[in-house]
Amino acid sequence: MQPIQIHDVVANEFGQVNDYIVSQLSSDIPLIEQIGYYIISNGGKRLRPLLVLLAAKSCSELADDKLKNAIKMATIIEFIHTSTLLHDDVVDESDMRRGKKTANEEWGNAPSVLVGDFLYSRAFQIMVDVGNMPCMEILAKTTNIIAEGEVQQLINCGDPDTSEASYLKVIQYKTAKLFEGAALCGAVVAGANAEQQEALRLYGMYVGTAFQLIDDIMDYTSTAEEMGKSVGDDLSEGKPTLPLIYTMKHGTDDAKERVRQAILTGGLDQLEDIINDVRYCGAIDYTQQQAQQQADLAIEAIQPLAESEYKDALIALAHASVKRRN
Repeated sequence: MQPIQIHDVVANEFGQVNDYIVSQLSSDIPLIEQIGYYIISNGGKRLRPLLVLLAAKSCSELADDKLKNAIKMATIIEFIHTSTLLHDDVVDESDMRRGKKTANEEWGNAPSVLVGDFLYSRAFQIMVDVGNMPCMEILAKTTNIIAEGEVQQLINCGDPDTSEASYLKVIQYKTAKLFEGAALCGAVVAGANAEQQEALRLYGMYVGTAFQLIDDIMDYTSTAEEMGKSVGDDLSEGKPTLPLIYTMKHGTDDAKERVRQAILTGGLDQLEDIINDVRYCGAIDYTQQQAQQQADLAIEAIQPLAESEYKDALIALAHASVKRRN
């Protein structure tokens, strides 16, 4: 099953999510709508809202009220995600995302931050409309943990002594937590039992971790066109990702020193040499293996779910998360 077929099993519901997203971007302030439309329509895969729909439908056939809440929950997740992207790009001083100028590059930092705040608050307005207290609790905790992950990543930037455990904690907080929240909220709005909820929570956590591991590999294996951002972005920001952490453990002495200095200074002067160092010492293969292990755990986690095309799509999504190039 290819990625397009993963979307196909919830194509109608996915279309309703996109329509609802557009409707909820409305504001009396034109700049909010302008920036909101710009980033929401900027070619994203909508994996997190997709996960809400697949999780919900893998648990049961959805009555109209539950389907409406699943669509609203998918929109909430996408708004939270989009808000974090706006804030991330300001913090990271990024100028390109998904092959287009970032909002902060186009309009400046202040409007980007404030529209990010608007999307956060709109997400919580929709959450109140859904009126599901367990989901409110899940997403309140989720957004708090994401913020902690962002701060920890900021602390780790420029620190070449960051451990693998510290790095994994950051990506579990910063990236995997929203995947986890998406899958769990999908199960909750569907009225899933405790076993189904836990299966999907674990699935989201593992898939989100795999997704970020592959994202970190692509900084050293893909072109700017494939990634939609500049090659070496992580290195230029001094981020000690797993490929670099592994290289500092297993690379040659020269490689270790090059990587250390690059993380300390955030420099790209030796980018080509470092890309070769990362590949030569086995860091890419190691990180890929770690991602595959997470994907395998995700698939194992949902074995208790009843067989369905939605479960099949979740399995395909786990496989796709470790095979992507953008």
